[in-house]
Parts: sequence; structure tokens; C-alpha cells
Amino acid sequence: MEKILFITATRLGDAVLSTGLLNYLYQTYPKAKVTVACGPVPQSIFEGFPNVEQIIPLKKQKHCGHWRSLWGQCIGTKWDIIIDLRNSFVSRLLLAKKKYIYSDHVEYRNEEEAAALKEKFPGVDYLDVRHKVEQAAAVMRLEDVPAPKLYFTESQEKMALEYVADKEVVLAVGPTANWIGKTWPAERFVELIHAVTAPKGILPNAKVAIFAAPGEEEQAYPVLEALPKDKSIDLIAKTTPGEAAAILSRCSLYIGNDSGLMHCAAAARIPTFGLFGPSWPHLYRPWGSHAEYVSAPEDFAVLTDFDGYDPATLDHTLMGTLKVEDALHHLEEFWANNKKEAA
Repeated sequence: MEKILFITATRLGDAVLSTGLLNYLYQTYPKAKVTVACGPVPQSIFEGFPNVEQIIPLKKQKHCGHWRSLWGQCIGTKWDIIIDLRNSFVSRLLLAKKKYIYSDHVEYRNEEEAAALKEKFPGVDYLDVRHKVEQAAAVMRLEDVPAPKLYFTESQEKMALEYVADKEVVLAVGPTANWIGKTWPAERFVELIHAVTAPKGILPNAKVAIFAAPGEEEQAYPVLEALPKDKSIDLIAKTTPGEAAAILSRCSLYIGNDSGLMHCAAAARIPTFGLFGPSWPHLYRPWGSHAEYVSAPEDFAVLTDFDGYDPATLDHTLMGTLKVEDALHHLEEFWANNKKEAA
């Protein structure tokens, strides 16, 4: 029975994108016992994994104290495999039969991939321009890229059923993000929701679930309060990420900003439509054939090219040029294609 240490991200989105690799380990070593080291925020998304024996939340401490603590908790175990997506010193100091450690040095899987990416992104050989899911797969040099996948605990599934009944049509909406710059205006979310749930919309008369994490209430409540109370579900600051993902798995469609919640929706394998502004879609678009995104017409560099720009003090959205009609057009096209593929 293999003992595996899986060191992954602090941020929710990156942690979700690493679950494809964790699921690959489960499929390849079904009897293995995995210890996951991650940030406290994404901890709950790993609780339902059948191969996860222990979760070690890494709360950042001064002078790398969190890494020293992890080393202390892991030094007494004889590890068979260590996967370190954080490129930490811990994986160097622990003994294991096999080690797979992320490196900033780009190692493409084959010459064709390298040539295609260098043509698409000329002059950036020093950067890994592959999607984060592909980067994770490359750590173990996998030819086939495993898609993110979530499993849920019994309590998470029970909570999900309390909010979304079997066969109930629910539109899930994530109007928030961890940075105001990539948050689409609330009034545009409302307009898009009305179009989607209109009698002739793609989800006519559907209920609407509004999701947000603690601390994001100010962004989310204007959207919720603009909806009919009998057609809305308040999930603002009421769940852990694992519980939110379980609820998402029962919804019919997700629409939201580039965020960890968007990646939860895609990993829960529901149709997922992301809204991008000052982000990097080639790295962070929602993953899978059941997922799509629309971007503001300008790229990150143009959106942030103005006097006084400071990401730390920015107090307004940078997604004003993404119009509702453009988002709706792309969404309707995506929905039609998704239905064809599902048929």
C-alpha cells in the first residue's frame, strides 16, 4: 500500500486545478493512502477524495514556519511517492522512492507541443504558457492530461440536496472574485441572469443560486437583491468551498467571474461559463469540453495600462468593456454546442 504526499496550492482555484493529478493517483494506485498538504481555504475540496487519508492545512507563518511544520509532520513517514506542486524545500528534505517536483524550468512533453506554444507565444520561452492543468500533468510527465475532478463527503452531498432538489433547474452565479479588477459589474450580472431565465431564455424560469465566499458579501448582495425572492437561493458566505462545489454539482449551468468557484463548477462537471477581464485565459480558463469563457476585448496589459494603476489599491472593475450582449451571444452559442455534444 503506497504512501503518497501531495503538496498543492494555497489558493482555491489552483488547488482545484490540481485535482486531476490527484484523481490520476487514485485511478493508478487505488489502495494508496494520500496525505494532502494545502492552504486552509481549499482544504474542504479534498475531504471527499477516497484516497485521501490526511489533510494538512498550511497556514502561512513567518520565516517559512509552515514549511518547517510540514516537514516535522512528514519526516517520520516512509513515503513511496512525493508530488510537490509548490517546489518547496520540504520535498527535497524528505525521503521517497519517487519524487515529482514542479519547476519553473519548462519541460515540454514533446517537440510538437513546444513548437506550437512558442509560435503562439513568441519571445516567452522562459515562461510556462500551458494551462495550469497541463502544467500539473507535466510534473509527472503524463501524455494524457487528467481533468480536474471533485469527490464529495456524505455531509457535503446532504447539504447540497437541501439547496437543490433532484431534477430542479438552477442557474448558479458567481458574481465575485478575489480582486475587484476582474469582477464584472453587478448590474450586468443581473441583466444577463434575466436574459438567461426569461421565458425564451436558455433556462426559462429557472431558480438562481448566488454564491460568494465570506468577505465578498458587498459584491454579491446587489445581485441577489435584484432577483425575485421566490426564484433566488442565497448562498452568500454560507458554505465551505467543498460544500459550495457539491451544491454546484447539482446545478444546471454556472456563470461567473474568473475565480476558484468557477474552477469548482468545471471540476464538478457542470456546464461552466467564465467571464474574463484582466486575467490569463490561456492559464486559467475553465477546463473541459463542457466549459467556455468570454473575455473583454482588451488583454491584461491593455486593461491595466493607465496612470495610477496599482493592483493593491484598485477600487473599481476593469471589465467595463465586456458588454452584456456579447456575453449573452457567446453563452447562447456555448449552450447550443454543449447540448449537441450531450445529445
